[in-house]
Amino acid sequence: MVYGYIRVSTDRQTVENQRFEIERFCKRQNLGIDGWMEETISGANNYTKRQLGKLLRKVKKDDLIICTELSRLGRSLFMIMEILNICMSKEARVWTIKDNYRLGDDIQSKVLAFAFGLSAEIERNLISQRTREALAKKKAEGIQLGRPKGSLNKTYKLDGKANQIRRNLNDGMPKARIARRLHVSRNTLYIYLRAHPELQPL
Repeated sequence: MVYGYIRVSTDRQTVENQRFEIERFCKRQNLGIDGWMEETISGANNYTKRQLGKLLRKVKKDDLIICTELSRLGRSLFMIMEILNICMSKEARVWTIKDNYRLGDDIQSKVLAFAFGLSAEIERNLISQRTREALAKKKAEGIQLGRPKGSLNKTYKLDGKANQIRRNLNDGMPKARIARRLHVSRNTLYIYLRAHPELQPL
């Protein structure tokens, strides 16, 4: 199977130019396109969230993906390497027109596949390491990470309801009924009242 892959970043861009280049290339190479995949989305989006991800899951041994240039596959070198590595592992081919890039079953492609896989793994480890170091630095600086600790964080649904709660309590309304009216649990209401003792009737 031969697939033509086209990606544009915005609606203002046209797929026709890329389609024309791929069709002209295939004519010179005596190739026929068995299927097209076109999408309008930024290359910064992970390929798994794009139509390209579906194509990568679909391709089989000896299938060929043709696009105008490698940048159509992704915005970052790391993402492009990961995509090419997937194709190599499935023994599928990738050809680009402007870059004149050929990923196939020759020894050069196999060496590149090893380099791609190794580079992708190194990049993932570096990203993980940078993340851990950044979190450790923030922790050392006393910056609280994640959501605030404690149950008070659960009472955000009651923000702005203080006057209503005060009126209901002054009217002698049971707390369980107040909680039902406010669509929260009784426990959430009790926690909120402990944090705001001024709402309790005198």
